[in-house]
Amino acid sequence: MPLPAHRAARPSALRVVAAAAVLALVSGCTSSSAPERPLTRPSAAGAGAGAGASGASEAAGGDASDPLFPALGNPGYDVQDYTLALDWTPQGNRLTGTATLAIQATAELDAFTLDFHAMDVQDVTVDGAPARTRRDDDKLTVTPAAPIPAGRAFTARIAYSGVPKTITDPDGSHEGWMKTDDGAVALGEPAGAPGWFPGNHAPYDKAGYDITVTVPQGLTAVSNGKLVDHAVHDGRESFHWNSPEPMASYLAMVAIGRFRVSEDTAAGVPAYYAVDPEEESDRTNAIPATVDAMLAWADRRFGPYPFASTGAVVGHLPDLGYALETQTRPFFETAPEPDTVVHEMSHQWFGDSVTPRTWNDMWLNEGFATYTEWLWAEDHGGPSTRTSFETSYDRSGPAGQGVWAFPPGAPGSPKNVSGPPVYERGAMALQKLREAVGDEAFFTIVRTWLSDHKHGVVETADLRALAEHVSGKPLGPLFDTWVYGKAKPPKD
Repeated sequence: MPLPAHRAARPSALRVVAAAAVLALVSGCTSSSAPERPLTRPSAAGAGAGAGASGASEAAGGDASDPLFPALGNPGYDVQDYTLALDWTPQGNRLTGTATLAIQATAELDAFTLDFHAMDVQDVTVDGAPARTRRDDDKLTVTPAAPIPAGRAFTARIAYSGVPKTITDPDGSHEGWMKTDDGAVALGEPAGAPGWFPGNHAPYDKAGYDITVTVPQGLTAVSNGKLVDHAVHDGRESFHWNSPEPMASYLAMVAIGRFRVSEDTAAGVPAYYAVDPEEESDRTNAIPATVDAMLAWADRRFGPYPFASTGAVVGHLPDLGYALETQTRPFFETAPEPDTVVHEMSHQWFGDSVTPRTWNDMWLNEGFATYTEWLWAEDHGGPSTRTSFETSYDRSGPAGQGVWAFPPGAPGSPKNVSGPPVYERGAMALQKLREAVGDEAFFTIVRTWLSDHKHGVVETADLRALAEHVSGKPLGPLFDTWVYGKAKPPKD
């Protein structure tokens, strides 16, 4: 996601979801008919088992609920793969879908919950056998024919249809399924993915994705990963996308429209670009070159690009107000500036490959992405990162306002998840870390962070532990001041 100014509240006319639906996403749901055994009891494997080599951040048996979005997710199981078959009709904005989830139980499950908003469920099976369901706001409870033992792999298939909804976040921005002039776009950060497919929509549960979208002939449907098949039949076109690397559900994306498509390579990686004709300009023409240069530069600074494909989608949603780092193929609401492209591409390392376990640590995404902009400028004839730090510090307001309104490592409220401290103060914290440990240790920390936790989930404590190990220095005071401190600290 780009700088916080792009995440401002949108006009109220776009707020198409009732407040009760939003509250259901940020507070727990209860039901008197819930199963006797807890649905979210984690096993000894931990809530994020199987999410990647670095999935050990989840404490065995601990509370895996998200501090900012506690209703999202279920630590009793781990989704290994999603197979989504979507069929969309512009008239009436109708979506028909089948979601097939390959799941590993991490606890014994009499029943399990999926996060799913608004759409109608026609049929649910578990390992091919019919399962009972119940809806409680945005929780779909699935009760299989027999309890599922801890450790067992199983498959859940959910057939659904209806009119997918746009979701209004606590900060007033919009996501979920959104109609455009000539199609639609589905975005998920932080809580929009339940608006278009059922799943375990907590950031710690990463999975592979296989997404097929069928649309009227003449439209193009773009998603994550590689396009593995494109078929035309009976006046409709199907686009089959595969993204095998683990992905948090908030990074899944579908964009439908009359795009101008080009295919190329960027730093040797297959690249697919889709641009809305209304946004074609010198800016959009420059995107492939910027992506190519950025990936080559980041390979030297951070390590190899972590995915098998790349690219970008430029839509025409000027009222959306933000771009998004959707995995392998960032989405831009309008033709972006080059620094926005750099920001979103940096997220492929920081946030997409290495993902925060909970939304409380969003600064690990946005602080690093903002700092990458500073690094890019430093390496391309612009100001040094120290100068960018001083500029950000000097223009910021007093303690308790703007960048200093809350600590980046403790947002305290879902409305703050994309607030200015998460970006700018997060980047400031990284500059202070660099100054504390020196350049050699700092870039060793960054490269080790990305290699050791590739395709995994992390939290701030992991970064501090690594930084202390590499540098040999106690860094608690630095993290307490710049990541968790409420006061505006001295510049030096």
